[in-house]
Amino acid sequence: MTSSTPNLDRAQRRVLVVDDARTVRLYYRGILESANIDVTEAANGLEGLERAAEVLPDLLVVDINMPKMDGYSMLRAMRAAESTRSIPAIMISTEAEERDAQRGYEAGANVYLVKPVRPDQLRSLAQLLMGVAAA
Repeated sequence: MTSSTPNLDRAQRRVLVVDDARTVRLYYRGILESANIDVTEAANGLEGLERAAEVLPDLLVVDINMPKMDGYSMLRAMRAAESTRSIPAIMISTEAEERDAQRGYEAGANVYLVKPVRPDQLRSLAQLLMGVAAA
């Protein structure tokens, strides 16, 4: 494993959930942990950048509208850094317009979802993007 790739040889995968709403982070944590996925949290984009550099997660789940740094800016910064550019990202937001999704993809999202997200949808996409067989 190199520092420029996610932790692919670890048996349990790790997701970094970045959302300013604690209840949303807990909701996503419950869904992902039920699939035996380890979850690390951050409350804004700046904290997300720091945590991503520390833990090199296998997947990012990122909100758009957050204080200090929004999700678009966070993903652009992560795509610009060699150590985090290859980590797949699911962007989840209340922003439902096509232009919002387009901005998400341009910032580096692999998948763009509109809240509320169904548990089975988040679990399946997380497993797919991390290359984990569904249980």
